[in-house]
Amino acid sequence: MRYYFRRWLLLIAAQLFVVCTLYLVLEDSQIRTLLSTFVDWLEDRGVYMCHIRKLPMVFEHGPEHYYVVWETSCPANGSSLEWWLDGTPDNGSSILRHFVQAQYKMIDKSRHRYSAIIGPAGHATKVHYASNSLGKSTPLYSIARRNETELTRVLVVADNQNGPTEFRRVLASIQSHYGSNSIPDAILHVGDVVRKVDKLSHWHSQFFSPLEDAGGYQHGSPILFAPGNHDHDSERVPGNSNVYTDMYHGILTTDGLRDPAVTNGTYHRFYHTTSLGSARVIVLDSECPSTEQSEFLELELQSAAFQSARFRIVAVHIPPYIEFWNPDAWNKKGEKHWGEQVRLEYDALFRRHNVDLVISGHQHNYQRGTVQRNPQSADPTDTITYAIVGGAGGDLDLERAENWNMYNVTYLGHHFVSLEVDGQQLRWIAKNKAGSIIDQFSIVR
Repeated sequence: MRYYFRRWLLLIAAQLFVVCTLYLVLEDSQIRTLLSTFVDWLEDRGVYMCHIRKLPMVFEHGPEHYYVVWETSCPANGSSLEWWLDGTPDNGSSILRHFVQAQYKMIDKSRHRYSAIIGPAGHATKVHYASNSLGKSTPLYSIARRNETELTRVLVVADNQNGPTEFRRVLASIQSHYGSNSIPDAILHVGDVVRKVDKLSHWHSQFFSPLEDAGGYQHGSPILFAPGNHDHDSERVPGNSNVYTDMYHGILTTDGLRDPAVTNGTYHRFYHTTSLGSARVIVLDSECPSTEQSEFLELELQSAAFQSARFRIVAVHIPPYIEFWNPDAWNKKGEKHWGEQVRLEYDALFRRHNVDLVISGHQHNYQRGTVQRNPQSADPTDTITYAIVGGAGGDLDLERAENWNMYNVTYLGHHFVSLEVDGQQLRWIAKNKAGSIIDQFSIVR
């Protein structure tokens, strides 16, 4: 009897060992990246039957609208999006449901993309939605809408491109920051989500899969997107390889928000303005400077909505002031001139029109500097803050190419930022992938 009892105990111990080993292996960021890439490879070869390949991802589409995109592995006729405001189906209230036929785009034989717009949402405190494809509905997702007096928490990241393993580690720290039962109210991504926009495998392994594995924030936290140099298709024509980042195409014409500044339809126009709690945010495209964008920027900076906002923010991929880069590429290859318009033209406007915070990526590390808007000003509160948050996963920039003598904090590691707008206070909390605070500041008014 003792012999069989010992064998039974050894068998249980062996099973526990195998389970624990598998858990540790599968929790490893590098292993999960490899598994994700392998599954994507299998899907490309039709190993799986027709199914929803990418669950819905929601993007901010102006103050009252959202753009939702999802994907199946085979054509799904009749795909649609159902959405409603505030209530949920099981609370006994009468709910007005909206059914939107999805727009279809074939990416390749195993990727079929669908998109739809939610809104206007008016003064609703919550938006609920679910997409339907292949006769099946996705889970119900909800978007919380905060007013100007409520706490609005925004996850700020950039430059996860080509670094999915590190991105997963950063996302694990992000999960710990927000807690297992909570998600940020929005995600501000300041560019470079993938290494090559025309490589479909990059979209899966470097962006969609890490987000999905980290709790699927992209389903309920609308993404505000300022495109980077890796997010643009060089052809810039209709039907280009920008298959996932056209969420802002036509945004200025949605429900008459504004007449289009660019009318030829040859390129996705990303620049626009939206609100996050008591903050007003202008999103710019540093990769496509144009007369239209400059005119838009001047109008928005002077607008009553921007000037009356408690906090005024600009998001643009390339910073006005870059200090870390490969010195050879910076000087000999002319990369110091990338995005020069942001510094030479736009920054003077930022200072003149009382911008509080400029958020950028592009440089793969963290820097933050608070300086006088006007060097001749005697008012110590008349300041503007520049923050570079390009450390979500890509290879780090460790070599100094310039010194602008303006940054208070420099951190040469991977990181993320939680931007919290709470009525009369803006809080900025930057953490590294280990979860330690590397920088924080607040603006109170």
